[in-house]
Amino acid sequence: MSAARSQVVDGVQIPERLIAEEAQNHPAETAEEARRAAGHALAIRALLLDRAHTLGLEPEAVVEDDGREETPEEALIRAVLDAEVTVETPDKTECRRVYDARREAFRTPTLTEASHILIAPDEDTPAEWDAARVRAQALIEALTDPTIRFADLAKAHSACSSAGIGGSLGQLSPGDLTASVEIGLARLAPGEVGAEPVRSRFGWHVLRLDRRIEGRDLPFEHVRDQIALHLESRAWTAAATRYVAGLASEARGQGVALVLSEDGRVGDGVLSLGDLLQDHEGVAERVETWLGEVDPELAEQVRTAAGAEQVDFADFVRDQIADFVRDADDERWTRLISAAQGAEDPALGCVRAILKSKVQPAARAYTLIKRA
Repeated sequence: MSAARSQVVDGVQIPERLIAEEAQNHPAETAEEARRAAGHALAIRALLLDRAHTLGLEPEAVVEDDGREETPEEALIRAVLDAEVTVETPDKTECRRVYDARREAFRTPTLTEASHILIAPDEDTPAEWDAARVRAQALIEALTDPTIRFADLAKAHSACSSAGIGGSLGQLSPGDLTASVEIGLARLAPGEVGAEPVRSRFGWHVLRLDRRIEGRDLPFEHVRDQIALHLESRAWTAAATRYVAGLASEARGQGVALVLSEDGRVGDGVLSLGDLLQDHEGVAERVETWLGEVDPELAEQVRTAAGAEQVDFADFVRDQIADFVRDADDERWTRLISAAQGAEDPALGCVRAILKSKVQPAARAYTLIKRA
């Protein structure tokens, strides 16, 4: 029975099935992009959980703001980041520099008080929309008579629930109204009625700006804690990203540092190429003897290649492993794992595959049919 297919991502060997399942949590424009994001997420999770095990951390789940309790894995990952990622609290000078550079971000929003009369079309047809606009324009013209009150017309004609209170919309913050209505109100002075109705998806609006309360600068001391929290959060995110990248880089340097099982458990990797590199004499003894038994033809080819470069067998093998570990990407590691499957010693099986790629020429590809 053949072994389950897997991929190597950031030094972690991950079953294809887990990547396919995780990809559903990573919407993307293409399936391949979703798979890459899924593989990266699974690799990060495995690296952080392994680090938690190394540090001897125990999960202490907390209840989040929405009432959901962390899973043990989430608690361990949080504990690792809390223990290993630290940033300095921004001082007053740094906070002040941000405040002075972005004064517009530290203002209260401009508030408006406004009223409207909504004239909705009877049906969603061009003719009905035109008829509704004519009715709205007639109300605007009627309001030029100082004896006619806006509130009375709103109660009599508005299709909005605000009709009962004379069309008053109350005090409004930016974003409370549809964009077209907000733009229409922004063009008016306090007490002014718009000269033309404004259209929204609800109908035509006769607008009156009752009052505008301009925003004001917030004092530095009032927003200092907010600025410090923002800076600290941003610094922590950057530090956490660097920390995870460091774990992945270290794992890739070991070949395949970790393996995820089919049920998602984290186990030690089997490709100890980093250990082989450090054990110079071990490389000579294990690889040369092993190849002589399982693939004597390859062993002889390696001896010939080593002689051509005027180095001994062990140095040649070590250099080829070092070149592979330095240059290999996730795709090459994945191919290497496939090539080594079934070997009694997977690490030696990988060395064999690396040496084959060096000393045995790739098979030529032939094109039987040429197309113009």
